[in-house]
Amino acid sequence: MLRRGVAAVCTLTMAAAMLAGCAKKDGETGSQNAQESQNAQEGTQETSSVDSDEVFTVGIPQDLDSLDPHIAQSAGTREVLFNIFEGLVKPDENGNLNPAIASGYDVSDDATEYTFTIRDNVLFHNGQTLTADDVVASLQRYKDTGASVFEIVDSIEKVDDTHVKVTLTKANSEFISYCTVAIMPADCEDVENNPIGTGPYKFVSRTALENLVVEKFDDYWDTDNAAHIKNVEFKVEANPDNIVTDLEGGSIDMYARITSDQADQLSDAFDIYEGEMNLVQALYVNNAVAPFDNELVRQALCYAIDPQEIMDFVSGGAGVEIGSAMFPSFGKYFDESLNDTYNQDIDKAKELLAQAGYPDGFTFTIKVPSNYTPHIDTAEVVVEQLEAIGVTANIKKVEWNTWLEEVYNNKDYEATIVGFDASTLNASALLYRYTSDAHNNMFNYANADYDKAFAAAQATVDDDEQVKYYKECEKILSETAAAIYIQDLPEFVALSSKYTGYTFYPLYVQDIAKIKLAE
Repeated sequence: MLRRGVAAVCTLTMAAAMLAGCAKKDGETGSQNAQESQNAQEGTQETSSVDSDEVFTVGIPQDLDSLDPHIAQSAGTREVLFNIFEGLVKPDENGNLNPAIASGYDVSDDATEYTFTIRDNVLFHNGQTLTADDVVASLQRYKDTGASVFEIVDSIEKVDDTHVKVTLTKANSEFISYCTVAIMPADCEDVENNPIGTGPYKFVSRTALENLVVEKFDDYWDTDNAAHIKNVEFKVEANPDNIVTDLEGGSIDMYARITSDQADQLSDAFDIYEGEMNLVQALYVNNAVAPFDNELVRQALCYAIDPQEIMDFVSGGAGVEIGSAMFPSFGKYFDESLNDTYNQDIDKAKELLAQAGYPDGFTFTIKVPSNYTPHIDTAEVVVEQLEAIGVTANIKKVEWNTWLEEVYNNKDYEATIVGFDASTLNASALLYRYTSDAHNNMFNYANADYDKAFAAAQATVDDDEQVKYYKECEKILSETAAAIYIQDLPEFVALSSKYTGYTFYPLYVQDIAKIKLAE
């Protein structure tokens, strides 16, 4: 659905895209689409040169947690850095992983060796030509940060001036999806203050808590997908109450993930694009803290919640119900039947609470990031629904950096409502965090059967077997109520009608290079 008429968005199947990328060489991603892109670029070339002094301002809900792409944690940060940095492969709007810094790659039959051919004549933003040494240094740097997805990397070596080989300790047919890791100069220093990538935009300046300024990189290697707009500012809009006013007042030109109410308040000077956020929103509970260390309590909360009522209140019924830690864009991995694991049943919820030793209910606190209105709105409905089973939930709004420190890093919380994205086109990115020893298991969830199923999914190179094991993981999470799963939220994007070209991706990405002045 799309309001004030621009273009509709299709649901994407990412799993097929991951397989389609294997051993694909440069130029095999669709010549017709490339030609159409080239024609579109040629048709807007004059417009792009005319707007050289205009600044396109994008509102973002919080400050970036880091300009270093190898350590940034927030999805909101990654979607901005997408415009500055690129990896060996790069996702597109159709869920494909296309060759980027690598012009092609080969995978050994046992899926333990990935050999990349480094693209010729790629320039960094500082004018240096990218080399195989830069690739090796960047991948090794990322591994040295302790990144969980690179734990299985045994070695990263330069084969020759145009080839780099990554050897894994065990088979992993999904490893290519991790190779979106940002490539930087081998001698890069002070990345936080001077990030240097190869993307369509290059860093200009940053003022903490205020903005990030970038400009078009004129020597970008991918001329078919070069930026149209020269100057771009990502402006921090931490107070959601100001978004509509600032859009209408002209201080920002675009804001992603506005609420349906905010969309309705905007004038015809804006086009509203509608898609899906591609995340798992849930009432996440700390499984190590009473009473949530009791599975019966968690199940009771699942029976008390009605996702459709939440969607009706938060976004006028838009959104997609989910019953586990997977969202629909993952296609073959998404198990819609898990939505029926817990249909709202107040009597059943009360019965489970009594069995758990809480016949009169209990009180707990939900910490919610204050800059995300949809999560706050969801929390308000959850509070009302839990009252029906005698459970009192208090909402505590916290700033984003506080949430990261207290909830995500220190696990100092009882419950929270947020959404988790996949970060890569890889189903395991959503499921890994529930394994007992995962560094990012902020839920303190531990289940031996889950660990076993996840390990089996990671070990197999058979696609059908992998799907089976991942679905087993999702079923375990649902049945043991690892969290109270709610929905994949709808995404409403407000874009000034002076511009066009906003494109949804099946993961957190804001591809500003596609936006241009409307004719």
